[in-house]
Amino acid sequence: MMAGMTGEETRTAMSPPIRSSAQDAELQPPATRAWLTRVVIIGIVLTALNLRPAITSLGALLEEVRDGLGMSGSFAGLLTSVPPLCFAVFGVMAPRLARRFGPAAVVCAGMVAIAAGLAIRPFAGNTAGFLVASALALMGIAVSNVLMPVIVKRWFPDRVGSMTGLYSMALALGTAAAAAVTVPMTRALGGSWHAGLAVWAGLAAVAVLPWIPLVRARGTALSRDAASTPASAHGVPSASAAGQEPSVLRITRSRTAWALAVFFGLQATAAYITMGWMAQIFRDAGVPAGTAGLLLAVTMVMGVPLAFVIPRLATRLPHQGPIVVALGVCGLVGYAGLYLAPAGGAWAWALLLGIANCAFPLALTMVGMRARTGAGVAQLSAFAQSTGYLISIPGPLLVGVLYQHSGGWGLPIALMAGLMIPQIVVGILAGRDRTVEDEAARRP
Repeated sequence: MMAGMTGEETRTAMSPPIRSSAQDAELQPPATRAWLTRVVIIGIVLTALNLRPAITSLGALLEEVRDGLGMSGSFAGLLTSVPPLCFAVFGVMAPRLARRFGPAAVVCAGMVAIAAGLAIRPFAGNTAGFLVASALALMGIAVSNVLMPVIVKRWFPDRVGSMTGLYSMALALGTAAAAAVTVPMTRALGGSWHAGLAVWAGLAAVAVLPWIPLVRARGTALSRDAASTPASAHGVPSASAAGQEPSVLRITRSRTAWALAVFFGLQATAAYITMGWMAQIFRDAGVPAGTAGLLLAVTMVMGVPLAFVIPRLATRLPHQGPIVVALGVCGLVGYAGLYLAPAGGAWAWALLLGIANCAFPLALTMVGMRARTGAGVAQLSAFAQSTGYLISIPGPLLVGVLYQHSGGWGLPIALMAGLMIPQIVVGILAGRDRTVEDEAARRP
């Protein structure tokens, strides 16, 4: 049996015991464990569906929002940079909150924050209120972003690839759906952008429900202190000897953590540039506006099936470098096509860039594979995502500046292609078979 385990699964099984407040979880009847597992899966899927509509629904109606609130162009540009900034700032808080209240409680609160923020911001009445309400929703997204890999590692240590794939697929579906249906739904609701944005609060409210019984369930894997409790093969915390404490990680001393953080940041940069500017590139090349929007939707939809396939493949390989290279080459070819024949091969370039953007589920999978324990995954996830989102902030703004001052897309596309090279390099480094505990652990 051990011979058939992947390296990640072997590391999980050999994790040292750590004291937990959920020591009696494994003593629950099998039916109870199975019920809890099903609830966790539902919670993961619904949470993932809510991690991007706050952003992509606003992008679809940004012109109407600007006109309705009297928003300046500069403020609108600032608004597009708020998501990665909030992800970086609030994501750092997630591990500490999870240790104190439990991951389930934090994710539940995150869904409440998303629902409240999305319900309030269309009716805030001014740009400042709109920004504050958006930040509330983004705070909920940020902590949930960080804790999803922790929950997957905790409940499904032997299925990290498949569950990360399911989570990533749902996230991509939510992203594409909000971009595609927000405008038609707004028209169906009478043409008010307020209603078109507020309706997404309902989806977030539904996502609160599965986490409530998990927060209340005594002795479940997501109860207090579960973030630092190793999981058993059944997806619940293993009982442990009292008196042992988790090792403290100096995460910044891990080269793998830094490589993964930079990889996360560069892939996020590419994704935000694609979401913000690709449709405009096609329109400037003579592609009709409707077709340009459809091309962007195709790029986003590519993440739905591939987000399920890539994590499963990644966990079967001792080194994820070949996948990093394959995705990077697709990106380079796609950018070359945008430069040489943006209209002539538009569908091919949209498909290739959609494949390249699937570096996101690969990065999430590597977060779960580069740490042995729940505590390690929590610290690595917070560090990689917070640092990565900080790295991603200047990219879309710089593309806009280059486009404005050069009067064309040559320099911006060259920048996009140039960033793909270091993304491949650090991705290869992050994909090596090692853990942050080996590189950064010290005794408490």
